[in-house]
Amino acid sequence: MNRIRPIRLDDLDALLELAREAGAGFTSLPPDRDYLRGRIELSMRSFDAQVSTPGHERYLFVLEDARDGVVGGCCAVEAACGLDEPFYSYRVGLTVQASQRFALYNRVPTLYLTNDYTGSSVLCSLFLRPTFRGRDGAGRLLSKCRFLFMAAHRARFAERAIAEMRGVSDDGGRSPFWEGLGRHFFGVDYGEAERIVGLGNKSFIAELMPAHPIYTVLLADEARAVMGQVHEHTRPALRLLESEGFRHQGFIDIFDGGPTVEAPVAALRSIRDSRALEARIGALSSKATPHLVANDRLREFRCVLAPALAARDHVVLDQSTAAALHIAAGDPVRIAAP
Repeated sequence: MNRIRPIRLDDLDALLELAREAGAGFTSLPPDRDYLRGRIELSMRSFDAQVSTPGHERYLFVLEDARDGVVGGCCAVEAACGLDEPFYSYRVGLTVQASQRFALYNRVPTLYLTNDYTGSSVLCSLFLRPTFRGRDGAGRLLSKCRFLFMAAHRARFAERAIAEMRGVSDDGGRSPFWEGLGRHFFGVDYGEAERIVGLGNKSFIAELMPAHPIYTVLLADEARAVMGQVHEHTRPALRLLESEGFRHQGFIDIFDGGPTVEAPVAALRSIRDSRALEARIGALSSKATPHLVANDRLREFRCVLAPALAARDHVVLDQSTAAALHIAAGDPVRIAAP
């Protein structure tokens, strides 16, 4: 059985492996041991903090095999972005140029540098090792566990959630969007730009980008073609978010052109439809169906995808599920459809 839990300092080696395996595009967790240690320590402080409104907290989780503790993936939620440095995006808009005299009318797509998402909660750092993909719903559990955590601790998160989806790059880490735009204003290749961004210097690079609107007709064809498109490995993650209610509203990443999707937190399906019930432990009948199940704790949060038999005021779980969640009969749990 796969299980989600908050990251610990002794997960540093496993997290470094994940960052190395993820390759190009995984900017929120670069393969730098000291930086990753800092991310783990920030997460541990965030879980320990007394919070009434979302701030600089960042909650980092790992997916592990509950039997042997092998770490197969990670994911995170940033409570509120842009509070200590600007959070930049490009908004894809239109500029209209018209001349009645010459009967000309042109609609030109234009990129505007914005900070519109400041204060939003950010789903980030999602990566699942290839050996865990397609295994007992691991990808679905890894993506959606965050919603059950957010549902249980709403005061820690904003009213709107966003996710920056990985944009198009090739096997060598070359990004057509970066080559068509960013490289002209910051003379490094995409891999180096990723490293700088990953180490927490995104605003520094953004400040070297043009602040004025950019006419996309001036970009190379291959750069325009990938605007708002996701990397092929990211498509399953995007479909999961779309099933929760996330939508692309015209904002893209300033480096690789990947889409940013957004949704009101209260409207997300797994949050809106989740239920807090009393746990009962026993044998399951054939009517049991898969559910996302989590305890509602903070530092000891656990979440699994397991068979359960839900009633109006309680849910029946088997002993292995209860053990994975660290709960006893009578404890509260939260469930949602997978």
